[in-house]
Amino acid sequence: MIRSAVFLILAALAAAFALSLAGESGRASIVWLGWRTDTTATTLLILVLLVSFLAFSAWRLVLWVAETPRRAAAARAESRRRQEIEALTRGFTAVAAGDGAEARRLAAKAADLSAEAPALARLLSARAAETAEDPAAAEAAWTAMLAFPDLRLAARRGLTTLALTRGDRASAVQHAEAAFALARTARWAWRVLLEARLEAGDWEAARDLLKTGQDRRIVSPEVAERGRAALLAASAAQLDLTGDVRARSRAADYALEAARLQPGFAPGVVMAARLLSGQGKAGRAAQVIENAWKVAPHPALWLALRDLKTQETPRERAGRLATLAALNPGARESRILTVEAALTGGDAARAVELARGLEAEPLTARIAGLMARAAFAAGRPDEARVWRGRGIAAPGEPDWSDLDPEGRAFAYQPADWARLAVSFAETGELIHPRHERREPGLSDLPDLPMSYAEQDFTGLEAPAPFPIGEGLQGEEDDEPDLIPPPAAPPPARRRLARPPRDAK
Repeated sequence: MIRSAVFLILAALAAAFALSLAGESGRASIVWLGWRTDTTATTLLILVLLVSFLAFSAWRLVLWVAETPRRAAAARAESRRRQEIEALTRGFTAVAAGDGAEARRLAAKAADLSAEAPALARLLSARAAETAEDPAAAEAAWTAMLAFPDLRLAARRGLTTLALTRGDRASAVQHAEAAFALARTARWAWRVLLEARLEAGDWEAARDLLKTGQDRRIVSPEVAERGRAALLAASAAQLDLTGDVRARSRAADYALEAARLQPGFAPGVVMAARLLSGQGKAGRAAQVIENAWKVAPHPALWLALRDLKTQETPRERAGRLATLAALNPGARESRILTVEAALTGGDAARAVELARGLEAEPLTARIAGLMARAAFAAGRPDEARVWRGRGIAAPGEPDWSDLDPEGRAFAYQPADWARLAVSFAETGELIHPRHERREPGLSDLPDLPMSYAEQDFTGLEAPAPFPIGEGLQGEEDDEPDLIPPPAAPPPARRRLARPPRDAK
């Protein structure tokens, strides 16, 4: 408005100046209350503009004076807003720095100053109480935030965290369920609910929650599929323990579905093969194992295949194992299986030859035991003893730890199945709870005689990578050679569900 008035005045002055230059100043007469004034038109125009400007300035001055209280109030509000923002900023910085006392002081100051951002002040109060390790004050602050719709989700998360911290799983689940109902993408709430279902061993509810997570795009379809396969295997293991016929039938269906979804998840495949075998469907069980071997070979798979048939000759059994190894010949487990097949078939020379191909592999107790068995079968007991000595100090293989001392595969507790499900869903890799706990598993090393035997190494490679006796335990150098070496190594006891009958 001021700009417009100034522009009009300047324009009028310019017009008057132009008229005066042109010599046409004109004449004007003013009669007012008996008075008459004669002047030029240019002078009159200038006087009118001057009076107008003075009147306008006086009016603006009156308005400025009238608006002084409002301007003062606005200035005070702006100063208060700046102080509030500064208190909030410094308060959240103190929370991030872990300074609980300073955070609480600034939270109180922000609460006193809050006008435009009361939600942030309440949030700072709750976080400051948590940082100051005052759970009672934090719970009170979070609970107060439940009264505000915009803050309910944050309040539920804060209350859930507090409940989990004090070990109150029931309250944590209650708050997580409420939060999951408020927000479709509350991943933290979904995770709390899933962990609660897994901890309780409620595999069916966990599968339903996993499906909900996939529908809400909390987890990807790949993660959901892997998790569902692992949970199906856990359900099958749980039902199998009941011994009920119907339950075992449902367990077989669950295990088959798990093997179909994820052929590389060995627990589900082994479970499916064992249950199918119990139903007299050995052929289908073998097919399930073969499909899994192509994807991810695991020692429990070939042991399960071996136990599908008990009435067969060693040569027939060796042929079945060799056929399985040929499905994925480049895999390490397949190369180990070829040695096992040769030993099973009684072909010691081929077993030794194939075992030599494993010498480049990192030495484990299982590899050392296999080398010892091959050497012993070839009539080289001293070399076998050396390999056994090396195996005593060698690390075990995680996959081999999935077999318990009785040879049962994946005989896990519900907590182990829960960890298996989470890990396999997230990474696609199989963890080994028994290996992590360092529990004893199926023996890696064969039992050999304690005495040495005379042996002719003419034309053979030196059997000992280090002096005989190094790494061996429980032996004396002057022990007499009283026990002759047996013709064949004693068979190791390995089984998944029941001990196989001796091959005929």
